[in-house]
Amino acid sequence: MRVVFAGTPEVAVPALDAIAASRHELVGVVTRPDAPSGRGRRLVASPVAQRAEELGVPVLKPEHPRDPEFQAALRELAPDACPVVAYGALLPQSALDIPRHGWINLHFSVLPAWRGAAPVQHSVWAGDEVTGATTFRIVKELDAGPTFGVMTERIRPDDTSGDLLARLAEGGAGLLVQTLDGIEDGTLEAREQPSDGLSLAPKILVEDARVDWATPAVAIDRQVRACSPAPGAWSTFDGERIKLGPVRPADRPALPPGELEVTKNAVFVGTATQPVELGRVKAFGKKEMPAADWARGVRLESGVRFGDQES
Repeated sequence: MRVVFAGTPEVAVPALDAIAASRHELVGVVTRPDAPSGRGRRLVASPVAQRAEELGVPVLKPEHPRDPEFQAALRELAPDACPVVAYGALLPQSALDIPRHGWINLHFSVLPAWRGAAPVQHSVWAGDEVTGATTFRIVKELDAGPTFGVMTERIRPDDTSGDLLARLAEGGAGLLVQTLDGIEDGTLEAREQPSDGLSLAPKILVEDARVDWATPAVAIDRQVRACSPAPGAWSTFDGERIKLGPVRPADRPALPPGELEVTKNAVFVGTATQPVELGRVKAFGKKEMPAADWARGVRLESGVRFGDQES
């Protein structure tokens, strides 16, 4: 089949590479426009655009897929199907109607669970034991189209969202190619999603990632891992935000929620249950470092609390 791939971030690159290496003819790539990045805020092409240019594939960067110029260019490419991974823009029906087999999305959950922008983060935060990826035909309703294929992946006890997403991106790339193969061969039929098991996964904002130390240690562990690497779990000390890497529930005497206990090689924080041991932290304007090094640098003493010295 002639295919036009749509995607933007790094997580979409494995699928782009898999399609480029498949039997299908990759005739174009759609991605978001170049965006400001770095201290100089210079415009930088998306990871998918950069990889497409390396592959020598034409790249379309519409401001919005409803733009007539973009849709005309897409029609000229005459795709049979448009596989999608994390493109990042809503597709109007006029664009959905262009490829005869539609737009085939790779979504990182077992649908209908976790429809939305942040399925992996919500799955980790909820304490799910298993998640996966699903291919489906895009319709106007969010992540509600009929499904083609699914893969599953066990969530490990120490998985961050970044760890889990990397594995799903690799495994999902193969699933997406298999789906395109089955569509072309006529051996794969789309099935409507079941009505039960529906859950939503809206984008997790920075405000959502603030740790509430008055919750149990297991909940804080999940929250921090779910928000790693983005948007990054955080608390405050001396009026500044402290970004927190994954923590570990510790078998130690209880501490009041938010209170810190400092030892020679570790920093513990009280929760509603057992304390947690901090992993890596990033203070405002500083590099990320082990919590014990941060504590030594600011001459931290036991008994202070996160949030006590907020301005």
